Amino acid sequence: MGRVVYKRATTSGPGEPAAPPPGMIVSHLSPRILWPLVFGAFLPGIALVVGLAVAGCLVAPAAAEQAAAQPPVNVPGFWDPRRRPERPDLSRIKVIRFLTETDYPPFNFSAPDGSPQGFNVDLARLMCEELKAGCTVQMRRFETLLQALNEDRGDAVIASIAPSAELRAKADFTDPYYRSPARFAARRDSTIEDVAPEKLEGRKVAVVAGTAHEAYLKALFPEAELRPYPNSDLARLALRRGDVDLLFGDAIALAFWLNGTSSENCCVFRGGPYLDSRFFGEGIGIAVRKGNDPMRLALNWALFRIWEQGRFTDLWLRYFPISPF
Repeated sequence: MGRVVYKRATTSGPGEPAAPPPGMIVSHLSPRILWPLVFGAFLPGIALVVGLAVAGCLVAPAAAEQAAAQPPVNVPGFWDPRRRPERPDLSRIKVIRFLTETDYPPFNFSAPDGSPQGFNVDLARLMCEELKAGCTVQMRRFETLLQALNEDRGDAVIASIAPSAELRAKADFTDPYYRSPARFAARRDSTIEDVAPEKLEGRKVAVVAGTAHEAYLKALFPEAELRPYPNSDLARLALRRGDVDLLFGDAIALAFWLNGTSSENCCVFRGGPYLDSRFFGEGIGIAVRKGNDPMRLALNWALFRIWEQGRFTDLWLRYFPISPF
């Protein structure tokens, strides 16, 4: 189970919001609303900043009512109110034992006192609250999570796992609750505004070698001049120094970097987001044991209700102030 590793970053200022792709609806919240939520939520001295993209996005009801007098921040929705799930039988859901990973900020990490913290952890607690169930959250090494689930050491794994055919043979998954797109980044002084494939002929684009992002560029941006790098740090350095025209990669990791001190405020998003499931997956779900439909349906119901009430949007803004859209 491999994933992009996101690093904590110290904030240096908000990133530029970008327009959503066709067919995607987002709500816009003013930074006056956003930043008090952000800085009131983080550990002292740390701001955890990313943006996520989601398939089938629609406006969260509570967020849609807020006007954007200031330049907007795009807040994606995750569920379609036209496909409201039926309330399942919750009579047997008394306690939910969640399992999560030890070090994957901002989704799950240890607080200074060792207690579980992060977006996934807070979302798990919201689900327990919605289901009126007791809640425990145990942190384990990522590679042991599904084994522990199948040994009945927990009821659900909420650890940013992207379901694959191999993983679906080991566990069942809820509906997706987030996705991570790909995006381009450019230097602030760049004249490149349009990143359509035909506009990038001869442009030097940094990308991490051997990734889905490189495969996507080869398939859909054949005229671009790819510059593969062995890791994301070197690819970002190349953009910051001006050795390349653009950088293409995971939007969450890029948002961390763009809003962090290591970028030296050099760069901004350009174009996108890109959400092709053939390259970037179908989203992140919560794992339950095979055949445990009561738990899976209960979690799906809780996720929908949390979104419907606007609480998902509130939680989103606490952790993810930089939009990848």
